[in-house]
Amino acid sequence: MQGNLNVQTENIFPVIKKFLYSDHEIFLRELISNAVDATQKLKALSSRGEFQGELGDLTIDVILEKKKLIIRDRGIGMTADEIDKYINQIAFSGANDFLDKYKDVQENLIGHFGLGFYSAFMVADKVEIETKSFKDAPAMRWSCDGSPSFEMKECKKADRGTDIILHIADDCQEFLEERRILELLKKYCRFMPIAIRFGEESQWVDSETDFEEVDDGKGGKTKRPKRVEKKVPRIINDTDPAWRKKPADLTDDDYKKFYHELYPMNFEDPLFQIHLNVDYPFNLTGILYFPKVRKTIDPNRNKIQLYCNQVFVTDSVEGVVPEYLMLLHGVLDSPDIPLNVSRSYLQSDSNVKKIAQHISKKVADKLEEMSKAKIEAKKDNENENNEATAQQFNSQLEERWDDIKIFVEYGMLTDEKFCERAMKFALLKNTEGHFFKLDDYRDKIKALQTDKDKNVIYLYATDTDEQHAYIAKAKEKGYDVLLMDSVLNSHYINLLEQKIEKTRFVRVDGDTVEKLIAHDDSIPEKLTQEEKDKLKPIIEGEVDSKRFTVLLESMEADDQPMVITQNEFMRRYKEMSQTSGGGMGFYGEMPDSYNLVVNVNHPLIGQVLAETDADKQKQLVHQLTDLALLSNGLLKGEALTQFINRSVSMIK
Repeated sequence: MQGNLNVQTENIFPVIKKFLYSDHEIFLRELISNAVDATQKLKALSSRGEFQGELGDLTIDVILEKKKLIIRDRGIGMTADEIDKYINQIAFSGANDFLDKYKDVQENLIGHFGLGFYSAFMVADKVEIETKSFKDAPAMRWSCDGSPSFEMKECKKADRGTDIILHIADDCQEFLEERRILELLKKYCRFMPIAIRFGEESQWVDSETDFEEVDDGKGGKTKRPKRVEKKVPRIINDTDPAWRKKPADLTDDDYKKFYHELYPMNFEDPLFQIHLNVDYPFNLTGILYFPKVRKTIDPNRNKIQLYCNQVFVTDSVEGVVPEYLMLLHGVLDSPDIPLNVSRSYLQSDSNVKKIAQHISKKVADKLEEMSKAKIEAKKDNENENNEATAQQFNSQLEERWDDIKIFVEYGMLTDEKFCERAMKFALLKNTEGHFFKLDDYRDKIKALQTDKDKNVIYLYATDTDEQHAYIAKAKEKGYDVLLMDSVLNSHYINLLEQKIEKTRFVRVDGDTVEKLIAHDDSIPEKLTQEEKDKLKPIIEGEVDSKRFTVLLESMEADDQPMVITQNEFMRRYKEMSQTSGGGMGFYGEMPDSYNLVVNVNHPLIGQVLAETDADKQKQLVHQLTDLALLSNGLLKGEALTQFINRSVSMIK
């Protein structure tokens, strides 16, 4: 038999080769998917009693042979009429036809479009099919050289099933390399539901003929088989991956083992996982892992793999996974996620949004569950004095909070529904390492940290070492200080101020300790207005007026003589502009500015004012200013060297 393919245009093959598939390597996934479908159909017919023969070995073989690549299955096969229907009429999908007839079939079929077979012509200048149906029909050979013409005739074939034989084109010789084919099989086929065999690999096994003597543990000797290296068939895939199993059938070790199977170069265990198993209103299975993420967002975001009936589709899952969860790792598998005709990327669809919403809900459920799960006190490593230190964790969420808080903060900033849920379990951590839910922390501090305008002031630090002096002063007042050190701090603080009524967050170095929380009482000043007017230009003469604004304030006499502070509003919005990527450029471009607060009640400030020697007065002011800068980490380079030399000179 000879004829022409039933297509609308004679240019179908150039269209397939150039436009239909995003990457030529996809051909292997498509052809093996067809082989899997043919095998699944046979299993389904056998289970219904419509196929009475022995299933036998259903393993799919991928074979390299001279200039040919062969994909061989022992599935349902095709008759001449079926070749004419499913091959000669392009885009008539055999999977769709089968599903229409057997709507109750439980086996998952991969193909839907009827175009996957023709991806072979992207890499082959001739394609042959040798197939024998499970029915009582002669075996057939079909061949085509990439033109609309084909040839089909009877042939000899002992076993049922189909061989797809690709004569690889000269410009695609890479697909005749074992290394390249193995790479593609592991990428696209590692979890397909039918075993795939390709070549051989070495394994160490017990010899059946060679033995060696070893100690029996009782003072005598015994013989055991020698370990020998043996070539065995290489099976590419795990046909029953973890996400297809019931959570009750998996242990924590099983989940970790599968994680390292997905990411063999990641040697750190995940924190925990969420197992998804949904069958209504859409089908979705998968496992999402929470990796450790500290203060920075991992730029390598494509760590979630999307599958369709165990066939790899993409690791770009924007839309399916909410933006804030793109840092997770794991697998999603759904036949209901709409793909383009080449199954290479996602298409917009209402199901995609529903799936994203469901994933977000499951994450919120898991985190809320962890916030309620109580655990025992956990001991940290021994300190340098060999004394065991203990940190009390009241819940699983507290134990893992430092590693996952960036997920929660990012989610609250980008997903309103998640934010509503998270307000119930999100945690704050103070500088002493204690955790509090949002409502509990407000109750803890409101008595002492409510200002004269009835706002509850949340004091926070971003670095306990750099801001140690400010934290210590706040604690002397009885205040509690939070540690907020994530990259999203400024945005997150703004969100909390909007969500929690009459609340303000103030960084501990944002003002003097007396003004961090404004009260009606004030400290009397020891200097007159005339003395202050005389003092201010003396101080201003020794600082950079572009960076520092000199403020004279009444503080306790035992406070520092000078303190560096930074305006909360300006600093916060400058930080936000640096992480938001736009819309706040005005603040981001402004130089850092600080306040140099002079404690007019400190004895050394009175000494500055009383000094009659201009050089000594200047030196004293310079020294006090540098001390303030040093305590804030702002004294560097030449200025720091000069300060050290001056200090040594003054001590002499």
